[in-house]
Amino acid sequence: MTYLGSTRILPGLAMAFMFAGVLAGCTSMNLGGGSSTPEAAAAPEIPSTIRPDEIVGKWGLAAYHDPKDRVRTENAARGQCKNPYVIGKGQNGGVIMHLADEATPQELNLKGSQSGKNYIGPPGPAGGEKDREIVSFDGRVLQTKFIDPDANSRYGTMVYVRCAPHA
Repeated sequence: MTYLGSTRILPGLAMAFMFAGVLAGCTSMNLGGGSSTPEAAAAPEIPSTIRPDEIVGKWGLAAYHDPKDRVRTENAARGQCKNPYVIGKGQNGGVIMHLADEATPQELNLKGSQSGKNYIGPPGPAGGEKDREIVSFDGRVLQTKFIDPDANSRYGTMVYVRCAPHA
């Protein structure tokens, strides 16, 4: 009788072990197509080719949507130096600026990328949704555009023209 009882339990127990093995295999499978490690290693941080101290200071600020308006917008930005936009030096090596739609400025990082582009934004990978790309910078004129398509459509290409120091 004991032998007969164990034959009835054995198939059920075998099925339970087989099911547990299948489940264990599923948890180790890579269904997402990414790294098979629990946490994929973050890409190494690439430094910006522009140093934060190069953009700290007072700037006239204006923006354009149509590239034909760039020269006119630079001239308009120069006129804003009587009420300059101030880019401050951050305590952690970044710069103090506003994010899109944020009333309070905060410390942002300058970030480089493998493509050679530079970005300004909160901590995280370069080119993130809250970043702005540095379109051009020659020491006197800084142009940026937001990565977020909605913010970019509202703000356009931002033109910062360095204000001359007071004599």
